[in-house]
Amino acid sequence: MTESPIPADPDDIETGRKLFAGEATFLRGAADLDGLPPMKGIEIAFAGRSNVGKSSLVNGLTGRKALARTSNTPGRTQELNFFDIGGAFTLVDMPGYGYAAAPEAKVKAWTQLIKAYLRGRSNLARVYVLVDSRHGLKAVDMTILDMLDETAVSYQIVLTKADSVKATALEAVHKATVAALARRPAAFPIVAITASRTGLGMPELRAAIVRLLAERAPPVRSA
Repeated sequence: MTESPIPADPDDIETGRKLFAGEATFLRGAADLDGLPPMKGIEIAFAGRSNVGKSSLVNGLTGRKALARTSNTPGRTQELNFFDIGGAFTLVDMPGYGYAAAPEAKVKAWTQLIKAYLRGRSNLARVYVLVDSRHGLKAVDMTILDMLDETAVSYQIVLTKADSVKATALEAVHKATVAALARRPAAFPIVAITASRTGLGMPELRAAIVRLLAERAPPVRSA
């Protein structure tokens, strides 16, 4: 499997390219609920296990090398980071989860912040949950999916690092992931496939976000 399974209209791909090539501004980081910005406009969040390649994917989407910080040390992102993307929406880079070497108190604080954010953010349109193609869904991912189902927050799985997996193994992981989501009420049924280093799946993921923004846009009132 070497193509993204997300269907994409060429116009949406071009609109997505222009959107993510435009202004991208860091707004603030929030280490607790008091630090969250006011709920304004549409928010789209990215979550995943530590070292899943989340920062690399965010940087790849925006065509920037350092919008989201990357590091060889898992768990570097320790707060909710908010970025304005061309005035169209707010991208939220969530703390990585599941890093066993982090202090227990820190992990507990991150978990509480994520739960509170998911439960109280009515303008959150979707959470993209990143899963490493080399490993597939783990128990800690299932815990996050349970939380998203419980809070009725729409989410979609994005397989990362697809260029590090042989085609047959990637297809097996993809099929297993789709099957695992079949009975989850808040899950978007299409599982994306990406590779930040090669750009695989990036145009289609940008196009999917463009379509999501169009769906969530307020209706135009007639005069």
